[in-house]
Amino acid sequence: MNPSVRATLNIYVMNADGTEETRLTDHSGWDRSPSWSPDGSRIAFASDRDGNTDIYVMNADGTDVTKLTGNPRWDGYPSWSPDGSRIAFSSEVVNTDIYMMNADGTNMVRITRSSGSPYWHPSWSPDGSRIVFASERKGNTDIYVINVDGTSVIPLTSSPRNGEFPSWSLDGNQIVFQSYRDGNNDIYVMNSDGTEEIRLTDHPDDDMAPSWSPDGNRIVFHSNRDGNWNIYAMNTDGTSVTRLNNHRDDDYFASWSPN
Repeated sequence: MNPSVRATLNIYVMNADGTEETRLTDHSGWDRSPSWSPDGSRIAFASDRDGNTDIYVMNADGTDVTKLTGNPRWDGYPSWSPDGSRIAFSSEVVNTDIYMMNADGTNMVRITRSSGSPYWHPSWSPDGSRIVFASERKGNTDIYVINVDGTSVIPLTSSPRNGEFPSWSLDGNQIVFQSYRDGNNDIYVMNSDGTEEIRLTDHPDDDMAPSWSPDGNRIVFHSNRDGNWNIYAMNTDGTSVTRLNNHRDDDYFASWSPN
């Protein structure tokens, strides 16, 4: 999947059953990777609307768009801390590492120290003590966890094929992620210590970028299983896969509101 094939990408919101789609951004650039604040009042996202991809935040109705980063290199994949005070994100300021900043864009701190291998897709643990992320640090992309102070990097997966887009369950006990380990991108879940990996989807097309619902009962993801990229949801055991929208253009990177 390559979002660059589209002239523009914008951010939309819809009900959890797929009804009442509303467009929040309307810009000639690429607005992507939305992430809800814990109180549901704001959405952080990445955009290249000013020429370089930076992190922005806006109200949940699309108003008051504010630029948080202004680095000369790419910033992406924002993720709110559980208390709403900080945002973790990936940045190419030095190499592609995980950074953290206050929710107003101040006090940017580098959390990981890569040697050139990308670090992507951060997601906070529900207690705010750790961040799970994807990294190519050992030659292929696996899932890792790190304390928020940058200490104790622990690998959770070890597969010859890529694992990406990890997302914590709301009780902190499990992590859902996508992996290419069985020949195409499917959704998997594991315990938060990396044990007991279970494959949730098994489709010849790609299922990607999973995210847990606030009540812990469903997982949302995007898939091209019906010919173009749409948003789907399923139970946490992989049953009852339901397509939530059906548009001629592609839809990606769903994120649940907290309420």
